[in-house]
Amino acid sequence: MTHNAMDSTAAPLYPIREVSRLTGVNSVTLRAWERRYGLIRPQRTPKGHRLYARDDIERVERILQWLNRGVPVSQVRELLDQPENAETPAPQMGDWVSQRQHLIHAVDSLDLGRIETLFNQSLALYPVGLCVTELWQPTIEQLEERWGDQFGASLQRRLLETFLRTRIGTRIYHANQLSNAEEILVAKLPEDPSGFWTLLTGLAASGAGYRVQLIDGELPFSEFPMAVDRLGVKALLLASGQAERSDVIRRQLPRLAEQSGVPVCLAGPVARIRASDFENTDVDILGEDMNQALSRLRSLIDRSPR
Repeated sequence: MTHNAMDSTAAPLYPIREVSRLTGVNSVTLRAWERRYGLIRPQRTPKGHRLYARDDIERVERILQWLNRGVPVSQVRELLDQPENAETPAPQMGDWVSQRQHLIHAVDSLDLGRIETLFNQSLALYPVGLCVTELWQPTIEQLEERWGDQFGASLQRRLLETFLRTRIGTRIYHANQLSNAEEILVAKLPEDPSGFWTLLTGLAASGAGYRVQLIDGELPFSEFPMAVDRLGVKALLLASGQAERSDVIRRQLPRLAEQSGVPVCLAGPVARIRASDFENTDVDILGEDMNQALSRLRSLIDRSPR
């Protein structure tokens, strides 16, 4: 791969936006790793702009490897400084477990200030995809199992839904202004009452660098082909935490995939529950794990003729 160097007479140096593109770690997180934990030490221009060497980029990639093994960001520095042949420690998931417990308690208490703090802190310190898979997905799964018909469940659900819609929508909007990557359409399926999975899918896709058009209200299936055409998106990504109705799964989605002209993909629990129903159809099953789902989406878009 060829990269544009900042100075052709010396070793290549990269601005923070380019490092973010290469590694998938947003600029806010890179700055937090530098200021709070001293994990990376970029050079500075006379005006104070950060410049990263190739060694810095490789260090960011090693940080990601430790984080993906479950090591809390606060413990990564000492591991980076160990010799290459040092014994690899066992994964330490306590950091995520603790964050999930704090988040569930905040939702139980209707403490929106605490929810916002946890939301902002997690996304500042960890890559978006990791936050979604390790914090938000399992937390929402636990909450939905607990809610059932218990008193106050509807209030908790709606407050969390409103919070995520506002914060994720704002985050996607600002990320879209900075991206010139492919645009995808993320929308919910009709039986998903809260749209949590649609919101998380949109957040993860935005964190992976896509420009995201998010529709978290119900849209008739007959209008999706027009949306795909008018918006010029490269893929349609549908999400749901429910099994969805049989007529949606067996008739409407396969018909939509035939008409859309771009990959029509399914993510979230519905992709796991209904995977066998889409054999021999044009619907692409991305799965429930958001990181894996977006990796599969990339290969589908690259192969798409449009």
